[in-house]
Amino acid sequence: MIANFVNPMYLNCHTYYSLRYGTIKPEQLLAIASENGVQTLALTDINTTSACLDIVRLSKKYKIKPVLGVDFRNKAHQEFILIAKNNNGFKNINDYLSKFLHNRDLKIPERPDVILEDCFVIYPYQKGKNFNLKSNEFLGITPKDLNHLKFSKWSQFREKLVVLKTVSFQNKKGFNTHRLLRAIDNNTLLSKLPKTEEGSEHDMMLPYEKLCHTYSEFPKLIHNTKQLLEDCSIDFNFENNEPKNQKCLTENEASDYALLEKLTYAGIPYRYGNDAEPKIYQRIKKELHIIKEKGFVSYFLINWKILEYARSKGYFYVGRGSGANSIIAYLLRITDVDPIELDLYFERFINLFRQNPPDFDIDFSWKDRDDITHFIFDNFKNTALITVYNTFKFKASVRELGKVFGLPKSEMDMLTRGKFNISQLDRLSQLVLKYSQYIEGFPNYLGIHAGGILISEKPIHYYGATFMPPKGFPTTQFDMVVAEDIGLYKFDILSQRGLGKIKDAVDIVAYNHPHQPKLDIHDIKRFKQDERIKHLLRNAKAIGCFYVESPAMRMLLKKLQVDNYLGLVAASSVIRPGVAKSGMMRQYILRYRYPEKRQEAHPVLAELMPETFGVMVYQEDVIKVAHHFGGLDLGEADMLRRGMSGKFRSRDEFLKVKQQFFDNCINDGKPYEFVADVWRQIESFAGYAFAKGHSASYAVESYQSLFLKAYYPLEYMTATINNFGGFYQTELYVHEARMHGGKIEAPCINTSFAPAIINGDVIFLGFMFLQSLESKIIERILEERENYGLFKSLDDFIERVPISVEQITILIKINAFRFTEINKRELLWEAHLKISKTITQEHIVTLFKTQRISYNTPELPSTALENAFDEIELLGFPLCNPFHLLEQPSTSKLRANHLLRLEGKFVKIEGYLVTTKNTKTANGKLMHFGTFLDRDGDFIDTVHFPPIAAKYPFRGKGIYEIIGKVMIEFDCVTVEVSKLERLAIIEDPRYSIKSLNPTFQRKKSFKDLKAQYE
Repeated sequence: MIANFVNPMYLNCHTYYSLRYGTIKPEQLLAIASENGVQTLALTDINTTSACLDIVRLSKKYKIKPVLGVDFRNKAHQEFILIAKNNNGFKNINDYLSKFLHNRDLKIPERPDVILEDCFVIYPYQKGKNFNLKSNEFLGITPKDLNHLKFSKWSQFREKLVVLKTVSFQNKKGFNTHRLLRAIDNNTLLSKLPKTEEGSEHDMMLPYEKLCHTYSEFPKLIHNTKQLLEDCSIDFNFENNEPKNQKCLTENEASDYALLEKLTYAGIPYRYGNDAEPKIYQRIKKELHIIKEKGFVSYFLINWKILEYARSKGYFYVGRGSGANSIIAYLLRITDVDPIELDLYFERFINLFRQNPPDFDIDFSWKDRDDITHFIFDNFKNTALITVYNTFKFKASVRELGKVFGLPKSEMDMLTRGKFNISQLDRLSQLVLKYSQYIEGFPNYLGIHAGGILISEKPIHYYGATFMPPKGFPTTQFDMVVAEDIGLYKFDILSQRGLGKIKDAVDIVAYNHPHQPKLDIHDIKRFKQDERIKHLLRNAKAIGCFYVESPAMRMLLKKLQVDNYLGLVAASSVIRPGVAKSGMMRQYILRYRYPEKRQEAHPVLAELMPETFGVMVYQEDVIKVAHHFGGLDLGEADMLRRGMSGKFRSRDEFLKVKQQFFDNCINDGKPYEFVADVWRQIESFAGYAFAKGHSASYAVESYQSLFLKAYYPLEYMTATINNFGGFYQTELYVHEARMHGGKIEAPCINTSFAPAIINGDVIFLGFMFLQSLESKIIERILEERENYGLFKSLDDFIERVPISVEQITILIKINAFRFTEINKRELLWEAHLKISKTITQEHIVTLFKTQRISYNTPELPSTALENAFDEIELLGFPLCNPFHLLEQPSTSKLRANHLLRLEGKFVKIEGYLVTTKNTKTANGKLMHFGTFLDRDGDFIDTVHFPPIAAKYPFRGKGIYEIIGKVMIEFDCVTVEVSKLERLAIIEDPRYSIKSLNPTFQRKKSFKDLKAQYE
């Protein structure tokens, strides 16, 4: 701590973490205080402690003594301020605040309703109000209260009075911004914002001398305020950044280490058999020593305990992140990546210079993650989720401020799209843009980190308050960066649909192939040698497979022609944005495909990274280059790696490391141009590239999904459909199943379930894919069918399932009653005649069935085209070939598989749009990449450079005529588009006058159209 502070006066300072109220950034508050000669201040944000730890960390830089507290308010009305005397007082304040943040129905009282030890309480002075003050309680006198104080009884009790000069804004612009934020918070026009909902325009910091002059008639208040702040002291020991996580899983650190050692050696037979090589034991000894030395033993054991529970429940999981570089993690079954096999760089994971602990990202199925979270909260005492600060984005700010100023929606749309000439805008619109830029980046509300969980040694409230989001778990008010600063390191418990697909696919294979032995989906060594999997990789036939199905990854796999595990591990990191940006992706492909190109690598870099031919591909490469090439020690190299992630990019220590890198290289005689180029490569991709162990973990999951796709494509696609796909929408996975011989059926009342099911090679889509079909109807159908058997007719269904006309219409229109062999138009007539418009009653079983009147409905045939449009409406896509819906039947013979022979030629080809990717060129212009399917179901990949992207934009889903030049690079075919036109489809026959005329109806039946497609 910094001693001998003077000039303490400010007891009520706000940052912009006083959400939608304050307008000062935390570091800016300290800078303002320093400029005004203030050397002690109390940070008391409104109902939050988000900025507290950051203020403490930054305060030393500005030579300011920080004091922490909270301004307790109901909306904008101040009830009291609590200020912590010490760390225990801060914890007590956080305990008290959290009570209100966990239960939003509780109103903050006028006075604390509990005794808070080690805390001062300050009440705002109010004329005519009686106060019975305890020894730790004071009245805060604002400058506007001074005149009244002269005539108040409290003038005789000045020992209980303190200076209360609130600081919420830096200047008049800050106050104006505050009023706008208050209007946003109250969802009202600025002109209608009540004065009670805003602060005073004078809530700005004054120079210390000027503030003293303001209170010069009441020197006792100045003395009391100084004394109060001098009695406060807070310390979180940022300099000693030792882990603050739970220290022990067992009773003490010694028994923890003994358990870690025991578990490690017990895992050797499972991973390596009974004849492990000496280098395995050497690696174990090295890692155990460093893990113990750095105090990370409990971090490993807690992860082990969580995953031991997961395995006991049969949950699939993947351990990834830099933790995959550790053999201890491998032996404890935290990860499934063998660091010996991959020669993983352990110093990327832990080294004696590294301050922060290892990073394990544990992925679970999205269906299992919540149970794991419950297990953690039930079994570890001091636990909380980590928050994220959801900030104001520019476009959202324009809309919010547009509403505050009363702009019409059309004008807000124009402003958000950037389609305006600023000089021609009126004054209000210009103000909207001006203040939108100003509040951009301000925290707006607190959310939940994707998977970060803290398990601390001390109570979480020792560090800050917690709130209770709808998820139902206490959540910190500070984010992961602040947590790391204090030495609290998160456990990442994440979810993904890829694991759900794998788990479900194994179950589906079991029921669709009942006589086959249960699959061992963890036999990765066998998968690495499997020829079918190699074929899928080489030919990029990986739709639905984890991490390798996107258009960019599919094209990279084609270019590399990768068919082995190590190649896939590298590809998983090469695909990351920064590698491409640095130009090194192309270099890697060249050197991978053509060995003679490897000679172009700089000898130093080639020696450091022989496996990737001198190209930085992994995060470890940054450390290697920084350490061996740039002369940084491992601590500095790790700081460089972390700094590149973006979290610390602006920090001084990172900039010092950058300068040290250049100085070392130049002093070593390396040419500046070469050093600058190496630095450019580091800077361009290190924040995006994966650790090698992380990529290896992804590759393991890719191999599991590739195995299922290679041997059980229909079952795997069914699981993919049920987990709502991956990179693409459901329609493409339905198409992929059809490409593998699957017969796709619309939902059926007597066969389907909520998810899709497969029987042999027939896949019935599930009820959950029908838009607007209520879940309670699905549950009742399945329950009724299980208890009382299949439905025999529409009447039988209506008798047994209480349902509205609107809901049964969905089922009839999707042809779910096709087993009746009655045309669905006739069924719709029957349903409307037989079902009451009123709310249906629950079905009650009676001895005698109600006799329903049998109506004679007219013969109303429906066509296959109507079925297709019903499917588009209810499923989002047709079950027939979309090319059959073209207004003018296609005569084009050109297909995707012809393009390989047409390099450099201009072609005209038709494609059904699958997905697009928008990106910007170096000069900021918009361009696109497109993915289409041809009539045969094969992919067409397109590039749309800015002039074409502007002239021929995508116009939504549909079939396009593509004209462009065929480009081939590394055997990968793309069409460089010069013209793009969306082709017209048939008018919806359900609403077409022509469809009422039999001469215009296509007489093909539903079965005929299906047969034509299949």
